[in-house]
Amino acid sequence: MLVGLFAVAWALTPIPDSTQKQATAQGSVIYYRDGKTVLARRGIDRKIVELAKVPKHVQDAVIAAENRSFYEDGGVSVKGTARAVWSTVTGQQLQGGSTITQQLVRNYYSGLSQERSVTRKFKEILIAIKVDQSKSKDWVLEQYLNTIYFGRGANGVQSAARAYFGKDVDKLSVAEGAYLAAVIQQPSRFADPKGPDLTAAQERWKSVIDAMGQTGELTPAQVAEQRFPKLAAPKKPFELKGQAQYMLEQVTAELNRRGYTDEDINGGGLKVVTTFDKKLMQAAQRAVKDVLPDATPKKVHTGLAAVDPATGEIVAFYGGSPAQSQYDSAFSAKVMAGSTFKPYTLAAALDNGFDLSTRVNGNSPMRVASDPKPIPNDSDRSYGEINLVRATQNSVNTAFVDLGQKVGLDKVAAVAEKAGIPKAQLEKQQSYASFPLGVSSVSAVQNASGFSTFANKGVHMEAHVVISVTDAEGAKKTVEPVSTRVVAEQAAADTTYAMQQVVKYGTGTAARLYDRPVAGKTGTTDKSKSVWFNGFTPQLAVAVNMFRDDNATVTIPGYGTQFGGQLPAQIWRAFMTEAMAGKPVEEFPEPSDYGWGPDYGSPDQNQDVPQPGYTPPPDPNDWFDNQPEPDITAPPPTDGPPVTDQPSDNGPQQDQQQPDEQTGPPSTQQQAPDQPTTGGDTINDANTGRPQTGRPQTG
Repeated sequence: MLVGLFAVAWALTPIPDSTQKQATAQGSVIYYRDGKTVLARRGIDRKIVELAKVPKHVQDAVIAAENRSFYEDGGVSVKGTARAVWSTVTGQQLQGGSTITQQLVRNYYSGLSQERSVTRKFKEILIAIKVDQSKSKDWVLEQYLNTIYFGRGANGVQSAARAYFGKDVDKLSVAEGAYLAAVIQQPSRFADPKGPDLTAAQERWKSVIDAMGQTGELTPAQVAEQRFPKLAAPKKPFELKGQAQYMLEQVTAELNRRGYTDEDINGGGLKVVTTFDKKLMQAAQRAVKDVLPDATPKKVHTGLAAVDPATGEIVAFYGGSPAQSQYDSAFSAKVMAGSTFKPYTLAAALDNGFDLSTRVNGNSPMRVASDPKPIPNDSDRSYGEINLVRATQNSVNTAFVDLGQKVGLDKVAAVAEKAGIPKAQLEKQQSYASFPLGVSSVSAVQNASGFSTFANKGVHMEAHVVISVTDAEGAKKTVEPVSTRVVAEQAAADTTYAMQQVVKYGTGTAARLYDRPVAGKTGTTDKSKSVWFNGFTPQLAVAVNMFRDDNATVTIPGYGTQFGGQLPAQIWRAFMTEAMAGKPVEEFPEPSDYGWGPDYGSPDQNQDVPQPGYTPPPDPNDWFDNQPEPDITAPPPTDGPPVTDQPSDNGPQQDQQQPDEQTGPPSTQQQAPDQPTTGGDTINDANTGRPQTGRPQTG
């Protein structure tokens, strides 16, 4: 009867066809762009190795400590199993006695619980015998060494070697291998032993060394010469701090988009090399921290993003403080682009038959049939008919509205979309006459990526944060970003030339670098609810924005109401000064012949490059008096990350007086209009809120 029952049980207990996920899962390691510096770790700390890479003395130590009859038994120990079953039946603590094969079966295969029962033990025995009959001893030992937990968060012998001795398993000495074998019995107690635990660990280690002598794996002389090994200090649990949290979020999100599941990331043993440059990440944070005063209100957020134009790699960013906001200010937060959107309009025009000498209407206010409200310039100033260089340098609202009408807003949207701004963020505002003025909301990363198009001669490289992914088997996949021709090379060169004038003579002089050419554009929305500076050299495109999470005016104590050409431009310059240090000076492409026309003069190369520490004086011909314009309406506040589709309808600011710091809770009950306010530079009548139509200022 017993034989018959055993036969039935044998037939009904097959070897499970699946393994426990935790038994074979290998954690992934995420690196900075150098492929060596660890950014983060995900999942279980395990690195599977072949048995051939595990020194024989390490194998012998484990066998001596756990199962001396491993190579002779049939997968089970009759005495040990009987002792364990008796302990379970009598209710005593479950005793040891399981062979290496039994331990592997229990921890490796699915369908076996860890409960202490006779049924589970009997099932374990049957599967262990079948595994011993169908698998080689070396296979069993290899899976066991890669599966077992060694303490210190290390799963498998390779991770254990790194955790306890800071070296790979094939570099372990006899004494070190014996200690890992000793740890298996009580991994938590022996992970970092002190006092009585250290004494117990030393005794257990000595028993393993003696056992190796008894089995003949060590000679008496070798046993005598072994000394207790020095353990490496335990590493603290890997904690993500500061920007690393935001980096990991973006890397995970991109891996998901590229087909890697969270299970792949946490258990697939991936080696992920990111685009992030550790030194530039630190430089980005320093630039923000050093430029902004300590008294900056916590509601003010600053985002910075740096993109390599040639590759689309996001090499650095600053997303704010994770402790202050769960939304980063570089990727997640999207605020109105303001006048940083005008270069997309300019590029669309230059790519569709217009040139830099094309004249557009710069008078203020301007009335467009599709917009019920007149569109003004800053201080309602009129410029008359001006060319596209002057329109860009002075950021003339009406000139770009006129240009947008001439070239077609659909073409402007097409350029912006090809340059990396998602269609969904453009289409709701595309029909507005004010669309060229930046009523759409974008992130710092998107805007930096868009401007990288001009630095890369009109070709946009898909922005990305992952360079390569190597799986557990060593197969490497390198990310190949999508390349898109946005505008012709000459159109990009001419757009860049116009933006160079912004930095040399216009609203962006605070961003000038003393040693190399810079092109860029400021952006300031109505009431300074979001302020920008976007700029680039041929090697790097960087966007900096500032905004408040309650959609109020960005005001900094001691600095007043902010404009794009003030603190954002200073942050940009601080970062780029460090980022470009030691890099070769590269020149921008030559503009078209008409780019040097007498209408706006030929730049003097000897005087257009400031010296270190240079502070540009006001241009006597520049009506800005170094105060860049607020150009459009800022977005309403949101409960989540600042993402906006409709500008507010509060009208432009009456004056530039510094508002009092808000002490009560912000109001979020603003009514979104059917059409955006396009005249962020308009002077309103105090009683009616309507634009004044008197004589324009001449400055």
